[in-house]
Amino acid sequence: MSGKRQYPTRNAELAKIHIAKKQLGMDEDTYRDMLFAIARVRSAKDLDHAGRHKVLDHLRAVGFKAKHSYPGRPHNINSAERGRLLKKIEAQLAEAKRPWNYAHAMARHMFRVDKLEFCQPDQLHRIVAALAYDARRHGREK
Repeated sequence: MSGKRQYPTRNAELAKIHIAKKQLGMDEDTYRDMLFAIARVRSAKDLDHAGRHKVLDHLRAVGFKAKHSYPGRPHNINSAERGRLLKKIEAQLAEAKRPWNYAHAMARHMFRVDKLEFCQPDQLHRIVAALAYDARRHGREK
């Protein structure tokens, strides 16, 4: 595939295939035999779009369950400060028993950005402050 651009979707699908292999406890020979039987390739890197979907459908049919630990959790933590603020927001959301989408909605409302990923550190500080105010208002913090 040299020379062609690899899109994030392809990489995410390949990652899911490898996670499924591990989750299902497949040894290397069984894994490669499965790839050949489903898509006529010996390596996942050789799968095209349709092949990746056939393999993922097969893996789900035999018991693969994708695990999402924190749906909506931001993924692009670019600095230590942003990481610290996002962990604080995560703790505040957990304390309030609210999903990440609550914080994303706050970012939309307060700053007109779609998600927390697009907030600057000063905006994240303001979201932390708003969540602290909300906690006091609902009696979760003294």
